[in-house]
Amino acid sequence: MSRIAYVNGRYRRHRDALIQVEDRGYQFADGVYEVCEVRGAHIVDERRHMARLTRSLAALRIALPMPLSALSIVVHETVRRNRVRNGIVYLQITRGVARRDFAFPAPGTAPSIVVTARAHDTAKAEKAAAEGIAVITLRDNRWARPDIKSVSLLPNVLAKQAARDAGAREAWLVDAKGFVTEGASSNAWIVTADGEVVTRPADNSILNGISRAVVKDVIVAQGLRLCERPFTVAEAMAAREAFVTAASQIVQPVVSIDGQPIGNGHPGLIATALRREFHRHAEFT
Repeated sequence: MSRIAYVNGRYRRHRDALIQVEDRGYQFADGVYEVCEVRGAHIVDERRHMARLTRSLAALRIALPMPLSALSIVVHETVRRNRVRNGIVYLQITRGVARRDFAFPAPGTAPSIVVTARAHDTAKAEKAAAEGIAVITLRDNRWARPDIKSVSLLPNVLAKQAARDAGAREAWLVDAKGFVTEGASSNAWIVTADGEVVTRPADNSILNGISRAVVKDVIVAQGLRLCERPFTVAEAMAAREAFVTAASQIVQPVVSIDGQPIGNGHPGLIATALRREFHRHAEFT
């Protein structure tokens, strides 16, 4: 079956799904995106994703191309047409098509929108979670507003490739003070020796992950202690557990950082429990 993409008002086969060469997303990375988990053919935490999308668009002064109710229909229809039961749906909105110029185009320029969906190998994902992943640490050289989910992801691309070159799955980015900000495509967490679950506060230095928000709810429900504060690489190395959260990974245990085992070098009990309970606290539409 051919994959289907929604592009500016039409559903097209992937090979026919094209954007104009002067789309500002292509020319300037002038746009935003969201990635939602699809589970059992339902969108996970759509409401929260759309709220973050609206915030990102407002921060960049890009108009929403259609009402959220209509956008929801497009997202669900894209999932349906691609027959995705478990996977992701990707949504991208740019400032639109205009002659290449750094300043905003003329008022009334229509934003561009692309929606795609694809299935994931759930057995492979569960195997990875059972084994845990390795991460490396790198200096965080992104712009000062990673809280906006912009399509300008070149630093993240380079960090991901550095992780792959090192035989790792993810890169944790470290600020000038030595504190971990987040992963290249995930939020970073540790569990301290006394059982405190720690993640960086959702300020302008990180993306406020939707899975991060759900995990916070799970932590409260499980009666665990949550602390939102920065932590150093050294503290992470000495932690009992570490894990990452993202829509594409849910909760993924981390078993080594820069080649050093974390805890006993196996997925921790808390991370495993948070992954197991995650979807009991997520919203399905």
